[in-house]
Amino acid sequence: MAVWALGINHTTAPLDLRGRFAFAAEQIQPTLNGLRQALSRQPEAAIVSTCNRTEVYCAGEHAELETTLDWLAHFGGVSPTVLRSHTYALENGMAARHAFRVASGLDSMVLGEPQILGQLKDAVRAAEQAGALGTTLSQLFQRSFAVAKQVRSSTEIGAHSISMAAAAVRLASQLFENLSDVRLLFVGAGEMIELCATHFSARQPKSITVANRTLERGEKLAAHFGAQVMRLSDLPDRLHEFDAVVSCTASSLPIIGLGAVERALKRRKHRPMFMVDLAVPRDIEPEVRALQDVYLYTVDDLAGVVQTGQANRQAAVAQAEVIIDAGVQSFMHWIDQRGTVPLIQQLNAQADEWRATEIIRARKLLAKGEDIDAVLEALSRGITHKMLHGAMAELRSGDAEARNQASSAVQHFFLRKER
Repeated sequence: MAVWALGINHTTAPLDLRGRFAFAAEQIQPTLNGLRQALSRQPEAAIVSTCNRTEVYCAGEHAELETTLDWLAHFGGVSPTVLRSHTYALENGMAARHAFRVASGLDSMVLGEPQILGQLKDAVRAAEQAGALGTTLSQLFQRSFAVAKQVRSSTEIGAHSISMAAAAVRLASQLFENLSDVRLLFVGAGEMIELCATHFSARQPKSITVANRTLERGEKLAAHFGAQVMRLSDLPDRLHEFDAVVSCTASSLPIIGLGAVERALKRRKHRPMFMVDLAVPRDIEPEVRALQDVYLYTVDDLAGVVQTGQANRQAAVAQAEVIIDAGVQSFMHWIDQRGTVPLIQQLNAQADEWRATEIIRARKLLAKGEDIDAVLEALSRGITHKMLHGAMAELRSGDAEARNQASSAVQHFFLRKER
């Protein structure tokens, strides 16, 4: 059994390339079905897709990294050569180590951030619902969750971390003298927007508005923060009302265009606008960055801010790696054992067949009135003869080298002293 992983993340690929490989939640199941059909014998598969990474995990008889790469490149509309220069391809122990590091927050833009664990669990749930998760990947991910729990409980890997949401607040504070005078707009109503709203609301801004495609979901989030709510379709006409805009939706195309921002700036008489685009693919057209009086930040722009405090957590990384090493060794030992399962099953089936044959013979003898002790003696001899017949035949046949090999095997399996 082989396990392999192929992925791109914030360290290997630019934002726009990552955007080509972002999977919306409703895409995961049909995409997994397509991936498995593209590979031989439909292996186990799972897809992890976040704003910072897209990773494909598979398990099958043989690793198929090249085929997986070709499939992913076709999905994103790029050549395999281009994609290869931005991906990492891992097999077996290295794939397991990567999964454990991701779950533990060691591979995140924000070292030790906890959100990735929930995102991994979502990926596992989607794979289960698609019927793509088998025993091997299930073990891999369940063990990654256990390792992550141990890392968080035994080390200070998450201490003093600065989240993306906190970084956005810090940048806004550098632009605006007082956030209590700022009118905020949040576009979207997912987990990241909720985190940002929590951080910004603590600064008591002048007003908060939530714009979402589904008004009901927007109202639910707005109620937590005493915010107003608006339809996403009203955004172009009302964009000028807001000093700061934070956007993170699952849209496959930008929802805030250059023209809309230009019109908003004109109506604002060029008072500055602070904009944060946390979506992958982008929610805000990148050309907006070139406008005067607009301060646009993406997830990659926030990387430098969230690195603050990294040095304080590096000591914990070494402790975490020790825990991960132990987890990898345990998983690979389990994989090695899985390779003998079919043989064990065959041995058990053969032994059951022999046992059943001898029991049938013994019952017939008892029905004829044979002595019970004689029947038991015949039963035990019959089973013993069947178990030893193959070994005896090997010891009596073949050339000298074959007999020597058979002799060593027989001594190892049948003549060991009990410990």
